[in-house]
Amino acid sequence: MTRTKKLALTSTPPHNRRNRQKGSTAVETAFLMPWIFFLFMGTVDVGFYCYAALNIQNAARVAAMQTSASSSTAGDSTLACTHARAEMASLADLSGVSTCGSLPLMVTATALTAAQSADGSAPSSQVAVTYRTPQLIPIPGMTGRLTLTRTAQMRVRD
Repeated sequence: MTRTKKLALTSTPPHNRRNRQKGSTAVETAFLMPWIFFLFMGTVDVGFYCYAALNIQNAARVAAMQTSASSSTAGDSTLACTHARAEMASLADLSGVSTCGSLPLMVTATALTAAQSADGSAPSSQVAVTYRTPQLIPIPGMTGRLTLTRTAQMRVRD
């Protein structure tokens, strides 16, 4: 009997081992939490940049479609700016922007002759939209801003 008592005193009960494992899991999770947070915020940041790129491409397409209505409006940057701003209204820092001459939004429309156009058969309108994204996550040593430019070209319908 004394022998069994000695074994009972020296061996660790199974429920104590499980409690120690739970504590080490909490410590490991605490060490990994900044990295998990950083990866999550990076995913959100990349998602915003992709949304902005799609929005800019759509704005360039709509502005080119509107300026290509006739040869007199093919190079009208003001018309292109109006339609591009309307398409990009949902982006973060464009609520107070009323012109398209400086960043964060620049829109230029150019009337191209038949020789300058992509297919070479008819005059066209080319619209370039440039947008600088706001800084979402301040990371030391990085600017955190992207400048995206998209160009669309359409044949003049006139």
